Amino acid sequence: MQLKRVLLLAAIIALAASIGIPAASAAVPYEAYTYDYYGDSSPLPAPYVPDAAITGESLGVGDFKEPSDLYVAPDNTTYILDTGNARIIVLDPDMRVNRVIKTFTNNGKKDGFAAPQGLFVSDKNELYVADTDHGRVVVLSGQGELIRIIANPKSDILPADFKFVPLKVTVDAADRVFVIARGVFEGIMQFDDKNTFMGYVGTINVSPSVWDRLWKSLSTKAQKAQMQLFIPTEFSNVDIDRKGFVYATAIDIASDTPIRRLNPSGDDVLKRLGYWAVKGDIRFRMFGNNSGPSKFTDIKVLGGGMYVALDANRARLFTYNDEGNLLYAFGGRGNQLGVFNTPVAVEQIGDKLAVLDSGKKNIVIFRPTKFGTLVQRATTEHYSGNDDAAVQLWSDVLRLNTNYEIAYLGIGKSLLMQKNNVKAMEYFKLGMSRKNYSVAYKRYRREVLKEQFGTFMTVLLTLVVAFIAYRVARQVIRRRAVKREAGLS
Repeated sequence: MQLKRVLLLAAIIALAASIGIPAASAAVPYEAYTYDYYGDSSPLPAPYVPDAAITGESLGVGDFKEPSDLYVAPDNTTYILDTGNARIIVLDPDMRVNRVIKTFTNNGKKDGFAAPQGLFVSDKNELYVADTDHGRVVVLSGQGELIRIIANPKSDILPADFKFVPLKVTVDAADRVFVIARGVFEGIMQFDDKNTFMGYVGTINVSPSVWDRLWKSLSTKAQKAQMQLFIPTEFSNVDIDRKGFVYATAIDIASDTPIRRLNPSGDDVLKRLGYWAVKGDIRFRMFGNNSGPSKFTDIKVLGGGMYVALDANRARLFTYNDEGNLLYAFGGRGNQLGVFNTPVAVEQIGDKLAVLDSGKKNIVIFRPTKFGTLVQRATTEHYSGNDDAAVQLWSDVLRLNTNYEIAYLGIGKSLLMQKNNVKAMEYFKLGMSRKNYSVAYKRYRREVLKEQFGTFMTVLLTLVVAFIAYRVARQVIRRRAVKREAGLS
């Protein structure tokens, strides 16, 4: 009997290996999901799986201490801002230590950082560091040599006692520097390449809700005096795309627009055409653990019309396309590889994602799954206008998950671009998109009218001519009848 059990177990293991059933250890420690038309959480195959964790010890530079930011340059050089150790660790594309920047020469003297919170690498390979406790932005060359320092901005619109405390920084192709500073509610501070303060962009105004207005109307004067003022809120992080649009996340979790895309004029031009607002989780607990709306602490533009936002409240990653549709969300808190303690930054390394976890003092590398790769490729092809390729890729996605409404929408929009309105209507119906269905229907109706216009006009003219001929013939017959009657009389 024991021998039979052993043989049966061996047969099951061999069968599992032959058909590629993943081992239990390969299961991801989180659930991936999106939100459907009805606002329900719709489970998805995991778009990414954890691949490895990188620590300061594994790199041979000693443990990280309160790391706060991460940046990956276009050549896949990785910069880690190790805040507690006041240093920047630079890794080559193979994730090996290239150098460590702790000091630089400033006016002939040795200088360093004090609790730096943010960094960015420009297209010129210049390193911008938000040297927070020193109240300045330090600009270094690729080799760590000082280029310039942005400090003590002066302007008529700044208070006389203004204290510059930079937290996050990004730079556009024209060397304009965008800085998120502590205690600045007017927006993102903007500097030119001469270190001159140019003003603010992207002010976020917060309006009281209906509940706030009702509560205020019922409150006493003393209670009203203690109520929170509805002043503009602060930003939490910033990134920039290849077109020069600034993506920013807001600290205020009550804001309806915690993610913004700012044009050069500072206007928010982020598209919000999806089922639900671009604000992470739309359903959540109001009290207890993991309660409250998503609170974004970082954002990364991925290219192909996609961007990913990092939610510090529930330690999740939310990826959207350029139209504001949530492609997928995943992540969570825990001790396993792939879940986080205190995630603070997200970056892209090739086709992989890297998340810096300040609590665990490590960087988790995620590799895309087949599902994640297909969704990204389909989204990119549609964004680039390659609709034939997008339709095929979305069809492959549906083979992995037939309930993925975004795939139906993607196929419908691609078919709409191809002027295949009838097919587009079918997919928009499956994707529960009334708005797009209406667009396809109107185009189809116009197409039918255009195609049938010649036939319609021919039939109409024939009927008109026949009617006129009938009236003329009737009049001739009537006149003859009148003459005949007159001749008989």
